[in-house]
Amino acid sequence: MTATFPILKAITLDLDDTLWPSAAAIAAAEAKLHAWLEQHAPAVAAALPPPQFAQLRRSLAAELPLIAHDFTALRHEAMKRALALHGEDIALADAALALFLAARSEVELYSDVPAALERLSKRYRLVALTNGNADIERAGVGCFFSAVVNARGVGVGKPDPRIFLAACDAAGVPPAQVLHAGDHPDFDVRGALRAGLQAAWINRPRAAWAGEAEKFHEFHDLLGLCEWLGA
Repeated sequence: MTATFPILKAITLDLDDTLWPSAAAIAAAEAKLHAWLEQHAPAVAAALPPPQFAQLRRSLAAELPLIAHDFTALRHEAMKRALALHGEDIALADAALALFLAARSEVELYSDVPAALERLSKRYRLVALTNGNADIERAGVGCFFSAVVNARGVGVGKPDPRIFLAACDAAGVPPAQVLHAGDHPDFDVRGALRAGLQAAWINRPRAAWAGEAEKFHEFHDLLGLCEWLGA
């Protein structure tokens, strides 16, 4: 499904599974956190290995809808509850969170990403737009972006139109002149279109589009986007 887009002045870019594969990075961070807990809060480590800790976070998201969009707050609250439940010092939650966030941002970029960001940043204002909590400086791509907009800061996550409009405000460009590029059909493509942005689906797995046709352009990596834009 292709589309002819108006003139662009800015691009918002999703992070996880658009610039890097997220599952491996998060699994490695969870493993580092679990090893740390084995030393500092062994009762929690024994009771809540990563799959069980993930289930606790999901339960909290249902219990605390006001912070369900904020993965950092959910993780912090889950850790505090786990520490308290198992008789450990809840003050350890801060250090546990810091360790996880640092490890979570130790990512391996897709091979096309460095060159693509270099090319795009020379022509467009780039804004990172994410529901997650990766640190783009630690990930090694901060130099390409003029701003970062995330669910924690805005108070809502994709596909809510408000986070896309916040990213447009950060870029200083009206939505019609902003292209959002991301991997998720709903959170990224449909969310951007509903907010009045243009949209590009970065479809690395080459999956089939499901549902109604939408006005977007599809690429299998960011270099394809660069070529199409002439960047």
